[in-house]
Amino acid sequence: MAVDAVIFDWGGTLTPWHDLEIREMWRAICAAHLDPDEVEGIAQALMDAEDELWRRAREEHRSATLDELFDLAGVRPTEALLATKFQTWEPHTFLYPDATALLEGLRARGIKVGVLSNTMWSREWHERIFDRDGVLDLLDGAVYSSEIPWTKPHAEAFRSAMEAVGATDPARCVFVGDRPFDDIHGAKSAGMRAVQIWHRTADVLPGSRPDLARPDAVIHRLADLAPHVEAWAG
Repeated sequence: MAVDAVIFDWGGTLTPWHDLEIREMWRAICAAHLDPDEVEGIAQALMDAEDELWRRAREEHRSATLDELFDLAGVRPTEALLATKFQTWEPHTFLYPDATALLEGLRARGIKVGVLSNTMWSREWHERIFDRDGVLDLLDGAVYSSEIPWTKPHAEAFRSAMEAVGATDPARCVFVGDRPFDDIHGAKSAGMRAVQIWHRTADVLPGSRPDLARPDAVIHRLADLAPHVEAWAG
């Protein structure tokens, strides 16, 4: 079976996983712009809103945006505060060193390259990151859950990503992600091959829950993906 497209998750897949203290990040963002007496309360409201929207994503597979997050927290962000949020996160957004060569190699084989990310961030923020790392032009399509009604593992999210890269047959698509439920189970349920890039903070080890679909392959670095794709592509 040929491979028409390889679609990647973003955080923890194209980028290393970072175990972050989100509450402390919100506190630092707020402290840069708010009266000291307001920082704790507003940072907590933002954290609570983010927790709720990610709960909704996990349990109901419904997407959210940063605008919804701020609305739920009762906060009207300034452009300066949003810029600080981006800057606070930016050090944790750099791609794995072997990502560029992998994407170039896939494109050289005539394989479409895509991204499907569960995110509240805008397309503009993601494209700034991909442009900074020199890979924006290597993406044939990208879908960010902030732009669609669903999050992974909803099948419509995967179908949207296929449509974005111009693929029509899920059996000829490969999805690469790190989360056993959102990425692997979701992709397999949508009819795609699925590859798990494993790191020690992944939700569970591959196949350790009988209710989850097993990945077609497990890799420990992005460069390890190429031989699997070559074997499947024939």
